[in-house]
This record gives sequence, structure tokens and C-alpha cells, in this order.
Amino acid sequence: MSDRSTILRDAADHVVCATCAVEHGRGPLPDVCVICDDERQWVPRSGQAWTTVGRLLEAGHRTVVEELEPGLLGIGTEPSVGIGQTGKLVVTDHGNVLFDVPGLIDDGAVAAIESRGGLAAIVASHPHMYGVQSLYSRAFADAPILVARADASFLPLHAPAVRLWDEAHDVLPGVRLEQIGGHFPGSTVALFTGADGSGVLLSGDGIFPGPEGRTVSFLRSYPNRIPLSAAVVRRIADQVAQLDFDRLYNNFRGVVPAGAGEVVERSAQRYVEWVSGEHDDLT
Repeated sequence: MSDRSTILRDAADHVVCATCAVEHGRGPLPDVCVICDDERQWVPRSGQAWTTVGRLLEAGHRTVVEELEPGLLGIGTEPSVGIGQTGKLVVTDHGNVLFDVPGLIDDGAVAAIESRGGLAAIVASHPHMYGVQSLYSRAFADAPILVARADASFLPLHAPAVRLWDEAHDVLPGVRLEQIGGHFPGSTVALFTGADGSGVLLSGDGIFPGPEGRTVSFLRSYPNRIPLSAAVVRRIADQVAQLDFDRLYNNFRGVVPAGAGEVVERSAQRYVEWVSGEHDDLT
């Protein structure tokens, strides 16, 4: 078992991008963060800036853990760090999976995860969600970090625990990973069975709930409002239609609380019609 107190002390000097909070560790830093220097994200007008886990903690940032439903925890930060994602801890009888990773780790996050049995695997839905994944891995006996091979060029820190993957598979019994593409080529969803016996889909940015979870949408870039094509959205919808799920959570606080499969299909059809020009007479 790793010495977590030592790991957390060492984390103080762990460098992250001040904009997206994706880790870069202690090695030589690039001129600009590869995650932000991309049309899906942004580099501030003031230029690239770096911070560390220690500076974030000194500034008062802390992790916040909440139960979203039995067997599913949200791990976020207050005040928000980077783009403010909420990671998801899937708790199962066979081990736990951290899906999407905060840009911060502290004693509270480690204690909350440890009290529920630790980590068997870490998965980011896409590169914006890498956070400080190597630190969470080290805090829990070098838990494997699964990175979609299609997105590996965006990985700033190649920790020893990283494992590249391509094919859909069960990362643990009852927790299935599939790459749906779209937002990133390797954009990944995780499907598991909730405590009530119905399916739960963790969708990252691949499928993004709208207000009150009545609709979802699909974009290449959310901050820059770059759309996906009709063909790609149809492909994503057809792929997830093969999965049995009732609820859907994104990588922030968005949720489709019921009937999520039907909401995805209905929203995808609406999207396809609009970007294909079917309703141009209404514009």
C-alpha cells in the first residue's frame, strides 16, 4: 500500500495547467498546455499560466464529495479548479472506478475513496478530464489509469500506471467502457448497474444533458460552440442505443434522471434534422 501522507506532501509541487487543471508533473513544461492549445479549449489572452496542487490548496480550494445515488459519488472542487468538473466514483462489490478526475487531490478526497474501498481503476472520458490522475493512482497502490489510445497524443504526463486501450470491455465486472468518439476520437462512456437494478451511463462530454435533463446535446467544443456533423451524432446515438440505461450523468453536474435512453435518441434526431438543414425554413 502506498504511503498516502507522503504522496500528498509530494503533490504540493505537482504542476497543473491553471486553465484546465490537467497535470504536467515536475518535468520540463511545454510553452503551452497541449490540452488548451486546441480548438476545443482555449489559452487565455494573458498567455499560458501554471499552478501547483500546493498553491491551489493554499488558495483555499478543497475537494467536495457527495452521494449522487447509491453506489455513485461525485468528487468536485470548491471553489472550482480548472474547468470545474465533477469526477464520478463508481462503487461496486468488485472494486471502485474513478471516472473523470478532478484537478485537485487532498486528504478529504483520499479519505472518502479509502472509506469506500479504494480504487481498482481510473478512467478519463476524454483528455479534458485527465486532471491529476497520476496522483490518485499513486495514492491507491498505483491503480491502473486507462487512456484511450486514440487520444494518447493529448496525454501530457505518461505515468507508469497508464494503460492504453481500444476495445470495449468490462473494466470491472459490471462496469463497461465503450468509446463513442465525437467530442474526441476516444471519448468514452461507462455503463454500470445502479443499486435499483437499472442501467446508469456516465457520458463525460460525449453526451451533454440540457436543463433539467429533458434533452441532451453533442458538440466538438462546448466553450467554442463547434458542432459535430449529423452523421457523427447519428453514429453516437446508434451506438448507445445498444446499451440499456435509465439515467445519465455528465462530467459536471448534469443528469438525465429517468428515461435517458429515450432522451438521447429523441435529442439526437432533433440535432440531425437541424444540422442537416431540414428546418432551414424556420430560420
